[in-house]
Amino acid sequence: MIQASNVVKLFDSHTALERVTLAIGSGCIYGLVGTNGSGKSTLLRLIAGVYSPNEGGITLDGAPVFENPEAKKRIFFVSDDLYFQPQAALGDMAEFYRAAYPGWSEERYAHLCEMFPIGTKRKLSTFSKGMRRQAALILALSAQPDYLLLDEAFDGLDPVIRFAVRKIIADMIAERNSTVIISSHNLRELEDFCDRIGLLHRGSLLLECAIDQIQIGFSKVQAVFQPMRGEADLGGIRVLSREQKGSVATFVCQAGEQEALAAVNALGPVLAEAVPLTLEEVFIYEMEAVGYDYSKVIF
Repeated sequence: MIQASNVVKLFDSHTALERVTLAIGSGCIYGLVGTNGSGKSTLLRLIAGVYSPNEGGITLDGAPVFENPEAKKRIFFVSDDLYFQPQAALGDMAEFYRAAYPGWSEERYAHLCEMFPIGTKRKLSTFSKGMRRQAALILALSAQPDYLLLDEAFDGLDPVIRFAVRKIIADMIAERNSTVIISSHNLRELEDFCDRIGLLHRGSLLLECAIDQIQIGFSKVQAVFQPMRGEADLGGIRVLSREQKGSVATFVCQAGEQEALAAVNALGPVLAEAVPLTLEEVFIYEMEAVGYDYSKVIF
């Protein structure tokens, strides 16, 4: 288990993380989302033992991660800003990680090199962004870590490669009960893939829960009115968003599904139904609640 307890991280006078506490268990795919500069990459580097917290602690199965070689053998961190040794080819990096990770699998490495034929002898510095990302993922998955940390893991990958990598990660978790933490701006991708989600904003953890619980407290209702009554009051329920297109009105409410649907039905629509909220929509409304302009967020 990864445990972060009241973690504070400062860079000079800037507070990157402010009292972050969370626990991530084995066999979990954990999605880390947030605004630009919210602290996602900093948190991943703390978990990987790259940084030391100014206050609080990060532990791996009860042991501190920072300056702990045994713990780091169980963690593989793929940074958003990829780094490879100068002049290295994929084969050179494989030799490096083969010595560093006791769980390294030659069979998996050979399979992944065949699956993603980017070449093992060509210098990585000549690769495109997507090919460099593939190389990093080949190395990470071949190392078979207990904890895989991916910062913007699928950035630069085409849809076919994204699908293949997701399947390989899912298979690894099933085989080894590994834990994967993914930081991403692609909320739709995380929604379909993750078990739990954590929402960071300005260094604080605003929301942390199972993915199937994320919509609790929010609801979306679509209704057909003749004549239109979409601007009518919903009896005290807070309406976060209201949109009208012809005779169809869409309400996003801070209320349970049944409560919101009953309030809309009280207006006498021809038809009304509740529809699922996406993770992206929940993210936007949570950000609006703390005064963040969601138009600045890149999805």
